[in-house]
Amino acid sequence: MTRLTRYVTRELLPPLVSGTLLFTAILSFGYFFISSQWLRGVPLSLIGQWIAYQVPDTLVKVLPMAVVLMTVVAFGRLATERELVAVQSGGIGLGQVGRPVAVVAALVTALAVWLSLWVAPRANVETRGLYWDALTGAGLSHVIGKTMDLGGNLTLWLGGYDHTRRELKNVRVERWQADDPRRATVIFADSGHFENNQLSLRGYQVYTVNYAAAAGLARVPENDPAAFRAAVQEVFPSVVIPEDAGSTLNLDTGLSRKRTIAEYADAIGADAEGWPELMTKLTAPGVPEQERQDARINLNRKLALPFGNLVLALAALPFALRYGRSLGVSLGIALMIAVAYYLVFFVGLTLAGTLPGLPELGVWLANIVFAGLGLWLLRRA
Repeated sequence: MTRLTRYVTRELLPPLVSGTLLFTAILSFGYFFISSQWLRGVPLSLIGQWIAYQVPDTLVKVLPMAVVLMTVVAFGRLATERELVAVQSGGIGLGQVGRPVAVVAALVTALAVWLSLWVAPRANVETRGLYWDALTGAGLSHVIGKTMDLGGNLTLWLGGYDHTRRELKNVRVERWQADDPRRATVIFADSGHFENNQLSLRGYQVYTVNYAAAAGLARVPENDPAAFRAAVQEVFPSVVIPEDAGSTLNLDTGLSRKRTIAEYADAIGADAEGWPELMTKLTAPGVPEQERQDARINLNRKLALPFGNLVLALAALPFALRYGRSLGVSLGIALMIAVAYYLVFFVGLTLAGTLPGLPELGVWLANIVFAGLGLWLLRRA
């Protein structure tokens, strides 16, 4: 039995590795082809680094397709050459022969979970930061006019950006007090720099504003200057305008520069949330309900797709036994199964947003459907 396990495993590994390399190369070329029009005079080493940063997230997406190809090619060949018939005539059932598929798919699932929750989110942030800062040189120019949440009730707005000096222009920073939604600190600055997790502002003015007291200005008698000054003091309890126009104000931000670019520079923000960030949203007090709901969906999505490797290995096995006649047919079947799975998976994600009580059901819909289909087809086979 040990020799049979080793033999089946040797049949599984070549199509798994080949499929992974093939599908990863196709997606990586697609990323490069779409973005190459903005890459002028960029060193090949930087382009290679940028593509390498995308590999973890790409692997999470392509490993299910590679697992399907592995199962269909390996067991299609075993069935076509009557090796399965020979094994079964010796009293060994299909379940024992298929055990290496489950083991390999489980290992691939564990790898995909690790990539999805710990490696890919950080690599995605590095990808966006490298693309906008080093490859295109655009930096933060794509966030001009956007209000960006930097964490800790801190928001940032830019009126301009000098990419040659990595300098922010006409900056507005707001920090609203968590215990008083009508009190805020507003900072205006002529210029600044945003590096790592620090925002440095020059030519700044700081105003603490109590908007709840602003309505009282209308009730102050016009002929009472002292009362008016007192009311203005209550609206603006603190105003800081430094005498030295070149002085610098440093602020610590919750989001780093790279993370800010990843979330706000593109029309579709990078998938930058991993296990620590998702668990914080799910367990920390004071998190808005919608954010907690989104975190539930995101966490289950990052688990459901890796576990699709196990489900698709099960679903592909009956197709391999019946239709895996040649490499071309096997590849076609593998693509058909993978495309069908992804279609159901994305339909489930759409439905998850309409199931506020149980969004997990929508996220795991594809795995449930294909696991049931695989078991039913295996029983018939």
